[in-house]
Amino acid sequence: MSTDQTQDPSQGKKLALVTGASRGLGGAIAEALAENGWHIMAVARTTGALEELDDRIQAKGGTASLGPLDVTDPDQMAHLAQSIGARWGGLDLWVHTAIHAAPLSPTGHIDAKELANSVKVNVTATAQLIGLIEPLLLARQGTALAFDDPRAGQKFFGIYGATKAAQMAMLRSWQAETVKIGPRVVIAEPAPMATALRGRFFPGEDRDALADRHAEARRILDTL
Repeated sequence: MSTDQTQDPSQGKKLALVTGASRGLGGAIAEALAENGWHIMAVARTTGALEELDDRIQAKGGTASLGPLDVTDPDQMAHLAQSIGARWGGLDLWVHTAIHAAPLSPTGHIDAKELANSVKVNVTATAQLIGLIEPLLLARQGTALAFDDPRAGQKFFGIYGATKAAQMAMLRSWQAETVKIGPRVVIAEPAPMATALRGRFFPGEDRDALADRHAEARRILDTL
């Protein structure tokens, strides 16, 4: 993890971990939270995209720490959780937007590598992160925020639909288990947005008719 601040930029602020923060809804939520006075622990694989996010956050007077990490690497995620605990003592919010979106394909022609990558990111990594992050959220009575995209059973969405549904089943079990003891788990379903992810699924769609990701980020955060 790194930060270009010479002094601790997070002092006195609530802390949000955003996994999958570099682009799309994750980036928009990171920007919105930072603008509202949160310190952002931004995690994604692409260093350049994280640095661009940090530039936008700083331009609006916000602060962030950057973690150019792979959510599928158990050692990296364990180190991240340990570092957050040591530095901040816990988390106020975990926003999980990291996802692998396999290309659309007929079910009879599913690519084994894409299936394996989708399971690794969408299911296995989510399970590992829940175990690592739950104690950090409990330490600050924090909230976990995840996002549904119900594509299961739709044609050509065999890989994405199945692994996203598995992720949601796990998250909803966690949500049910923690109602009384915490942490609070919120699952939102964003409106269709003009993101790169949706563009890969629906390349010919009229993007002008889709929601702006920044407006959608603010709407979702207002419901927490």
